[in-house]
Amino acid sequence: MIVYRNATNQELSTILKWAEKEGWNPGLDDATTFWLTDPKGFFVATDGDKIIAAISVVNHTEEFAFLGLYITHPSYRGQGIGYALWQHALTHAGPRTIGLDGVPEQQSNYAASGFVHSSATTRYTGQINASCHAKIRKAIAEDTDNLVALEGKAAGVCKPVYVSDWVANTSTRTTWVLEREGTVRGFCTVRMCVEGAKVGPLLATSAKDAQQLLEHAATFAGPALTIDVPDTSSPLKQLCSKLGFKPGFTTARMYRGPFRSVENTFFAIVTMELG
Repeated sequence: MIVYRNATNQELSTILKWAEKEGWNPGLDDATTFWLTDPKGFFVATDGDKIIAAISVVNHTEEFAFLGLYITHPSYRGQGIGYALWQHALTHAGPRTIGLDGVPEQQSNYAASGFVHSSATTRYTGQINASCHAKIRKAIAEDTDNLVALEGKAAGVCKPVYVSDWVANTSTRTTWVLEREGTVRGFCTVRMCVEGAKVGPLLATSAKDAQQLLEHAATFAGPALTIDVPDTSSPLKQLCSKLGFKPGFTTARMYRGPFRSVENTFFAIVTMELG
């Protein structure tokens, strides 16, 4: 008998291991922040005591949720189990606008559930020389509210619980702040992953500042970095190419419900899993 239910905290760790096998390269401590953001936002389908499908629909605010981690075990694909779990999980969002980063070949399926294509996100991977910069420092607790607001303005929606915990420094994740004359001009978070490290979010007002943030991030995480850049941030895509970063897979950013469109100069998303 197939059962559709909420996932446990331990099962979220299992889901992220599935994501690793799918080539998504999650961070070493993603589960901690993901779970804190919305413990009721993770779902599994089970056959007896075996997890056979997973999905997340995480409620960030009363108006916005994000869908991700949509995976069905290979031996159970093509049986409608993933779609049944999808329908079960979507009810958690209620009337909220829902965003997702999905593989382009599934766009038509997402569209059938009311999702509309907005843009795309491209994953860039490369190496950069580590370099410390005098105007860049580690984030402190007093920065949190400002960093949450800056990320929310750039992304088009504020995600307070998620981003507040994300920008707090841990043994596997560090946030760097670029400050001039007492004003934050940009910041980035870098986290250790199964392979290399990922930078996200990243916000900057110039190519020079964005490059310096990436160079400084490499002092913590090493030279191999990955960054997920939306199409709305074409100058950052150009910088990645200039730095020799190679584009990998692309996802389709889609929304069900109203959403504020934004254009950015140098902005990279937090994650493809939670937005």
